[in-house]
Formats: sequence, structure tokens, C-alpha cells
Amino acid sequence: MRINPSLVAAACLGIFAASTPAAAETPPDAALAARIARVENGLLPPARIAGAKSEPWTIAARMENQQVPGVSIAVIDHGTIEWARGYGVARAGDPTAVTPDTLFQAASISKPVAAAAALTLVEDHRLTLDTDVNATLKSWKIPASPAVDGQPVTLREILSHTAGFTVHGFAGYAAGAPRPALVQVLAGAPPANSPPIVVDVKPGTLWRYAGGGYCVLQQLMIDVTSEEFPAIMRDRVLGPLAMAASTYEQPLPAALAARAAAGHGADGQRLAGDAHVYPEMAAAGLWTTPSDLARFALALQHAVDGRSGFLSPATVAQMLTPPLAGSDYGLGIGVKGAGAGLQLSHSGANEGFRCSLVTYPRTGRGAVVMTNADNGGALINEILRAIAREYDWPDYRVVEKSAITLAPEALDPLVGRYEREDTTLVFYRRGDRFFLRASGQPWVEVFAKSDHEFFTLDQPDIFAFEKNPSGNVTHVVRRSSPPEIFLRVQ
Repeated sequence: MRINPSLVAAACLGIFAASTPAAAETPPDAALAARIARVENGLLPPARIAGAKSEPWTIAARMENQQVPGVSIAVIDHGTIEWARGYGVARAGDPTAVTPDTLFQAASISKPVAAAAALTLVEDHRLTLDTDVNATLKSWKIPASPAVDGQPVTLREILSHTAGFTVHGFAGYAAGAPRPALVQVLAGAPPANSPPIVVDVKPGTLWRYAGGGYCVLQQLMIDVTSEEFPAIMRDRVLGPLAMAASTYEQPLPAALAARAAAGHGADGQRLAGDAHVYPEMAAAGLWTTPSDLARFALALQHAVDGRSGFLSPATVAQMLTPPLAGSDYGLGIGVKGAGAGLQLSHSGANEGFRCSLVTYPRTGRGAVVMTNADNGGALINEILRAIAREYDWPDYRVVEKSAITLAPEALDPLVGRYEREDTTLVFYRRGDRFFLRASGQPWVEVFAKSDHEFFTLDQPDIFAFEKNPSGNVTHVVRRSSPPEIFLRVQ
């Protein structure tokens, strides 16, 4: 039997009373206000130059620099939501402010919430983790494939991205564009804009992130319950955890649209129609707030502590166990570390939205940051580093890097434009400082590791300049994964 959602919701409301939207608007006490101010004014890059003085950034300054119109944050400490705040505007060109109530697309953070709902069906003995899901699917079946090699696809494999499914993610559908039914998405049939979802690697042998598998999960849950997916999620997770601002309805109902942020492209411009529609609901369809996602994180924390409730501690222990050795992904959520350093996390990227959830269940800490722009990813990490420093997290520490000083005449031969496919890198010298601008991105300073190798403070990549036998710089190699070669054009 499932726990009565109304009883659990009542309990959650008691637990989380300090973090409801109304309370979030209550002026904090002086100590908490000081903590919030240190986060707001203490954004940090992933690295700093050893020995150099580093001035932290403000949220407002970095939002302007990264062209991110709106940000919403909820911070967890001591097993409760300590504070939640919004920054900027919900839609560029509109004065409507982001508040803790503003809805954002959770993108791939939809997956751990959907996984939790699937696990409630396992607890109710309506699904099993380790049997062939094709025996339960009704409306669509996983196509036969020689890659399966006699190994059936299981729910455990789907939830952990080890089932061998194709299709990493989904672009969604612009407002007003034809939208496919879920079975059309699964089959890759028009008007679906993604290829068929098939198994091309033997199940259980490889970790490969696959939003396609979560579309299979969505169909499986619909088939076993005979209910619409948003209703399944409302009854099994959103309602029981008092996530009252959240919904998997796609498109977002008109009654909620006024509370929603619009997505924005890398240029800061508002998306036509404000947001894409995602029929791939389990993979990318959740609309929510940071406070609601924090409630979800706290429910996992309570189960890790051994408290029964939404999911049993035994079920959550399975959720936090990566099935494939060497992977860091459990059943729907990223898992790393151990003991007090155990971290659960998931990020999300839909068209016009970026977000991240991080929680440390054994210390009662964590945060959720949501933005309404394609450029939000770097800003999110800067905010998380500020929170990590203030709340003494074991991760998101600033790394010190060593740099050498080059004379301007050593930098001048490197200045120029370099191209690869549709991406351009422009290197520019100002005085004795060196800068880089990638297509659609702001200028960033680059630092010398050697006379031909350079790095930035916001990325791990190394930019290595290469010369021909005559000593002229011909290209730059970005040592990423995989490496990329940019040919000099100017």
C-alpha cells in the first residue's frame, strides 16, 4: 500500500514550514542575512592563479556578464531549507521579477523525480527492478536488436543509464509546432524530431547517458497504471512531498504560465513562445521551483537517515547504488563520495534553461539553482562555489593554478582568429594580458602555462598553439574530450 499522500503532504508542510514561499519572503535574521549576502557577493571561478589576489563576483554582475535574465536559489542546511531567493526577471524585456514561486523547467532533473515515482511502483509490487520490461510494456515494445544478445532490458538498467539505449537528449518543440505522441517519440516517427529509441549496446555492460531510456520508462509507467503521466507523478511524488508548485504537464497550463520564467538563448534573447514543449516528460518535462526540488532532496536525505516515509530506506539505498562498477550514477541520480562526503546531484539543460541540484544527505546540506538562459551553466557553478565556501561543503572548492608571465612580444604571434566548423576562437592582447572570445561567449582572460599552452579559470581545457616548420602559428588545439583543432584564418 502507498502512503496516504494527504498525510505525507501534511507532514512535509510541517517539516518545511520555514521554507514555504510566504516564509521565504520574511526578512531573515541578521546572521542569516549576512550569510545570504556573503553568497550573493562571493561568486567564485573554478580556479585562481596561485599567489594572485582574487576578487569575488556578485550575482548581479555575473548575470549581466553571462546574459542570464533570471536566477532562483534554494539552500539546504541542517536538514531544512534555510533560505530561498529569486534574482533578475522572469522574461527579458518584462519587469516581472523572479521570486521563489517562479516556475522553471527542471530539464534532466526531471529524471531523478521520475525514477523515484517508478520506485514507488516497485515498492507496490507493480514493477520489478530486474525483469524484462518488454513483458510489461503494452503500447510499444523495445525493438529486437542483435546488440541485446539475449540480455533483457530491466528497469534497474533504464534508471541507471546502463540499458544500452540510444538518444542522449531532446530538443523539445517550439510553441505552436506539431508535437508527437510518446509512441512517436519512441519510434522516431514524424513529427518527432529525434531518432528512434533502440538498444545498440548489450544491456548492463556500459554506462551511457540516455534520455531515450527515460521515454521508455514513461511509457512503462503509463502502461502499468493506465494513467496519464502527469497524474502518476502528482499522486506518487509531487503530492506526497508537498511539491505544490510542480507539474509534469506539457505544455504548461495557462493558469500556471503567468508564474513561469521564459527561456532565453545564449544571446540573452527570449525564446519564441517563451519555452519549448517536451512530450518526453520523464526525461525533461518537469516545471518546478528550487524550493520544491529541495523538498525532494530532503525526502532522500530522510531515507538515508533511516526514516521511513515517501520511499523506504532500503529502496533509497538501492537508488544510491550504481549498478555498474566504475560509474557514478545510481537509479536516477548521480552518486559520488562516501560517509559525510556522500553527494547526490543532477543537472539539467533544456532549450533556454539550465539548472542543478546538489545535496549531501548525511550532513543535511545542499542547494538547488535554476536559471532561465542557455548561458546559465557557468553561473550556476559560480553560485555553488560561493554556497560551498559559506556552508563548508567538501566539493566545489576553488583550485589554484600556476601561471608564467610572457612578454607582450611573445603573445603577439598568437593573436588572431581560429575556426573549426561553426565555432570561432579569437585571441587578443591588451597590454601584457591575453584574452579569448569563443563564438557567442564573452571575453575571458587566458593565462600562460608555457610559451605555447594557455588556460582559462572557468574551464579545464588547455589551448595549445602549434607552428609550422617556418615558425608561424597555424592552428590551436583545444585539449578537451575529444581534442579539437582550430585553424588560423586571420
